Amino acid sequence: MSTDRHIDIDWTACQGHGLCAELLPEQITLDEWGYPLADGTPVPPGAVGRARRAAADCPVLALEVTAAKAR
Repeated sequence: MSTDRHIDIDWTACQGHGLCAELLPEQITLDEWGYPLADGTPVPPGAVGRARRAAADCPVLALEVTAAKAR
């Protein structure tokens, strides 16, 4: 059984710094106001470390890498 990881954004905490999009551009883009848009797909296994770094480096800790068991 595999576990998919996804990026969750805390919209009440996010201040649109954009660092997450720089660290994980294949999963996160910025909207016209500079706020992140996660593409909603599972984080590929090879990018989990970078996704965790993006979450840890967020100035306001508005990102989280969550695990959901795949069916």
